[in-house]
Amino acid sequence: MGKPAAVCAGRTRGLVSLLGAVPCLACHELPAMSTEPGGRGGGGGGPAGGAPAAPPGSDTYKGWLFKWTNYLKGYQRRWFVLSNGLLSYYRTQAEMAHTCRGTINLSTAHIDTEDSCNIVLSNGGRTYHLKANSEVERQRWVTALELAKAKAIRMRNNQSDDSGDEEPASQSDKSELHGPLKSLSSKLEDLSTCNELIAKHGAALQRSLSELESLRLPAESGEKIKAVNERATLFRITSNAMINVTGHILAFRSWKLVWNPLVVEGRERREQCGRDTGGALGPDRARWVLKSTSSPECLKPCVPTGSVQSAKGEASDEDEETEYFDAMEDAPAFITVTADPKHHRRSGSNLSGASEGHPEDWNLEDSVFESSNQSSYNESTCKDLLPKKRRRTRIPDKPNYSLNLWSIMKNCIGKELSKIPMPVNFNEPLSMLQRLTEDLEYHELLDKAVKCESSTEQMCFVAAFSVSSYSTTVHRTAKPFNPLLGETYELDRLEELGFRSLCEQVSHHPPAAAHHVYSRRGWTLWQEITIASKFRGKYLSIMPLGAIHLEFHSSGNHYVWRKVTSTVHNIIVGKLWIDQSGEIEIVNHKSKDKCQLKFTPYSYFSRDVPRKVTGVVSDADGKAHYVMSGTWDEKMECSKILHSSHGSTSMEGKQKTVYQTLSPKVLWRKYPLPENAENMYFFSELALTLNEPEERVAPTDSRLRPDQRLMESGRWDEANVEKQRLEEKQRAVRRRREAEAVEALEEGKDYEGYIPLWFERKVDTVTGELICVYKGGYWEAKDKQDWSVCPDIF
Repeated sequence: MGKPAAVCAGRTRGLVSLLGAVPCLACHELPAMSTEPGGRGGGGGGPAGGAPAAPPGSDTYKGWLFKWTNYLKGYQRRWFVLSNGLLSYYRTQAEMAHTCRGTINLSTAHIDTEDSCNIVLSNGGRTYHLKANSEVERQRWVTALELAKAKAIRMRNNQSDDSGDEEPASQSDKSELHGPLKSLSSKLEDLSTCNELIAKHGAALQRSLSELESLRLPAESGEKIKAVNERATLFRITSNAMINVTGHILAFRSWKLVWNPLVVEGRERREQCGRDTGGALGPDRARWVLKSTSSPECLKPCVPTGSVQSAKGEASDEDEETEYFDAMEDAPAFITVTADPKHHRRSGSNLSGASEGHPEDWNLEDSVFESSNQSSYNESTCKDLLPKKRRRTRIPDKPNYSLNLWSIMKNCIGKELSKIPMPVNFNEPLSMLQRLTEDLEYHELLDKAVKCESSTEQMCFVAAFSVSSYSTTVHRTAKPFNPLLGETYELDRLEELGFRSLCEQVSHHPPAAAHHVYSRRGWTLWQEITIASKFRGKYLSIMPLGAIHLEFHSSGNHYVWRKVTSTVHNIIVGKLWIDQSGEIEIVNHKSKDKCQLKFTPYSYFSRDVPRKVTGVVSDADGKAHYVMSGTWDEKMECSKILHSSHGSTSMEGKQKTVYQTLSPKVLWRKYPLPENAENMYFFSELALTLNEPEERVAPTDSRLRPDQRLMESGRWDEANVEKQRLEEKQRAVRRRREAEAVEALEEGKDYEGYIPLWFERKVDTVTGELICVYKGGYWEAKDKQDWSVCPDIF
C-alpha cells in the first residue's frame, strides 16, 4: 500500500504519520490513494478541467465536473473525488485538506444519464445533477462510477457476511468519532510543548550539575546548590506534565475499538453534514436577539441548515452562504496539569519566571469553593424551600403561527433596521428589561463571593457570575420586546432571596436601559446598557455597550467588566444560531486584581468544544493564582495554580505556559430547563416567573404591558394590533416633545428633554463615563403606593 495522500492539513499530518490510515477530520474517511501524476489533481483542457486525472477502475478517480446548485447560480464547477465507493466533491482542490462539501454512497445509488453530457446520481432523498464537458468525458465518469458501485456492493456484501452477528454502530457512536480525533490532536500538541520544556530544563539542569562538580570554594556552594534546586523543581513539574499528557494519549488507544466500525458509519454522517438545504425566508430569519445569547444545539462540527429543497428535486448538498471562521489563534495559550497536593513538596526558593501557590491554601473542607461544588444543584432545591410565595412553573404553549418575513421586509426597503416595525410573531413574551434581569439567575455566586477572604478567590466567583449570564438564553433566538420610554421592571425578592432589582428604559434612540440591584447579603450591582448592532448580510453582530459595576459592602472591592459581542448567524437563510466571542476583562479597582476571560468563537476547524471560555485570575503584580475554564452554556471551573513555567514559542508565534494546578472545582453549573421548555420559548425556571402578574408594582411595569400579555396568552393577532397602538402612542409623545423643544428654542429657553424617573446621570468616578445611576425613591413610592409621578405609557 502506498503512502496516504495529504488530505488532512496542519497538525493532522502528524496524526497520519503516527497512526497510519487515520480517518480525515473533515470527511470522516480514510485517506485516499492518489493515482494522479505527481499527486496533483485537475488539468486537461476545457473550462471544467478536462478529463479525470486517473483512469477508470483505479482506487481514486478525480476531476472537474459541473454540479447543479440552484436556479440562481445554476451549474457550478466543482472538484469531484471517487474513492472507496464514495463520490465526494469540493469547491476547489485545496478544500480537500479540510472541507468536504458533500458525499454520496454509490453502493445504494442509482446512476442515470439525461443527455450526452449529463449524469444524475440519486441515493434516497439526495440527488446530484452533474454535467461533463463532453460526451467522452461523461462516459469515462459513468464507467468509473459503475465500476466503483459494483466494487462497493461486493465490499458491503462481504462485510455483511463476515460480521453478520455484529450490531451496527449506534447513532450515538457516530457522534463520538469527531470528538476523540479533536482531543487526540490537542493532546499531541500539548505533548510536543511538554517535550520542548523537558529538553530545555533538562539541559539547564545538566549545566548546573556540571558547575556544581567543579566547585572548589565552599562560599560558592550555597548559590549553586540553590540554582540546582530551582531547576530541579522546574524539571520535575514539566516531567509530571509530560507523564500526565502521555497518559491521556495512551488512554485514547481504547478508541480504536470505536473507530473501526465508525469509519463506514461516519460517511453517512458526512453526507448529511455536507448539505445546504437553501431555506427560504421565514419567521426564524428575523429573530435576532438584542442581548447576549447563545447558540443552539446545532453548533456541532457539521451544521445542516435550512429546510427547503431546490426545484430539481434535490436537497442542495453544499452551503453556498455558510460562514467559516478560522480557529482563534490569538487565544491565551496555556496547559494545565493537575497535581496531587499530597505529593507536592513546596520549594523554599523563588522560582524565576514562575508563580507559586501553597496547596494548604486550598482548604478542601472549609473553603467557599468546596461549598460551591455541593450547592450548584442543591441551590435550586433550596429555592423551592425558601420562597414564601409559590411561583408559577409554566406559561401557555407557544402557538404554531407561520409568517413570511419577506412579505414584511419588502415594504421596509430603504428604512433603518432598528426602525422596522416587527410583529410579535418574532418576539418572546418578555421585554428587554426582563431579559436584563435574567442576569441575576445565578445570584448565589455573588452571595458566596461575599464570604471569600481572598480577593483573588472572590474574583473567581465574579468571573463565573459574568459567564453565567450568557446561559439564560442558550436556546432562545426570539427577540424580546423593545421597552417603551419610561417603562420599568422590578423584581423584588428581598425576603425570599435577599435582593431587589429595578430596571428603567432611560432612552429610546439609542435604546438604553439602567439597572440597579441591592442585596442585603452584602453586594450591589448596577449598569447602563446600550445595544449597538451591525447587520452584515449573513449575520448580525450585537455589541452591548456600557460597564457593569459590582461592589461588595464589607470589603469595598469594586469590580467592573463589559459584555462580549453576540453574533446571530443565518439571518437570511438557514437555521439561526447564536455565538459569543471576544474577551472580558474584570478589574477589581481596589486591589487591582484582574481576570482575563476569552470566549472562543465557534469554528468548523477548531479542535475545541463549542462555547469554550478560558481565563486566568492574577493579582496586582501579574502573578497568576487561578485558572478558569468551562463553557458559557454549561459550567465554569476554577483550578488553583501551584507553579507556572513558560515554554518555548510555537510555530504560530505563541508561547505556551504550563500551569501545575490542584484539582478543579465547579463554581457554577447551569440549571436544567423546566419540563416542556421547548414549547414555552425555552424559558428557564426564573424566566417563567418574570412576567407573572404581581400586585403593587408601578403602572409602568413590563408585566402590565398589554401587547406582551396578549402574546403570552397566545392571542397573537390581538397582540399585534395592541403593539401598533402602543408604538403610535409613543410616536405621538415624541412628536409633542420635539414641538416643545422647537418652541423653547424659538423663545430662547432651555429644554431638558426626557428625564428618567428613578435614575439620574452622573460621571462614574471609576470609568469616567456618564452613566445613569439609581437616585432612590422607587421602593419608598411602592410602600406608599404613590405612583403619581409615573407617566401613562400603556
